[in-house]
Amino acid sequence: MSFAVQHRPTEIRLKKAEKILEVDFDDGTCVKLPAELLRVESPSAEVMGHGPGQKTIVPGRAEVGIMDLEPVGNYAIRIKFDDLHDTGIYSWDYLYALGADKDRLYAEYLAALERLGLSRDPRAKKAK
Repeated sequence: MSFAVQHRPTEIRLKKAEKILEVDFDDGTCVKLPAELLRVESPSAEVMGHGPGQKTIVPGRAEVGIMDLEPVGNYAIRIKFDDLHDTGIYSWDYLYALGADKDRLYAEYLAALERLGLSRDPRAKKAK
């Protein structure tokens, strides 16, 4: 099976202290993705579900970090987060799209947390 990849990375930098993943792409685009956004937008079934409309809002990840990156073939990476989530396979095109839509996705995430009475703070309890 062959995967058509539109965007290929030329360099990937994990900045653990800043909790940022930076990816330079072959078209000159550089995306800087916070660990929190990567975690709450994980392409895993745990977060995205198994079909349209099944996405889970993941609260309490404001302080999540990235422990490690693992290559998956020549088309993706697996990100291992310090909350032990590691089932998402982030294709190059998905990382590129996250970078392009980062502000909108983050705003939607914050709005969903508020609507559900949840918090980014890992110590917060769900509102009643």
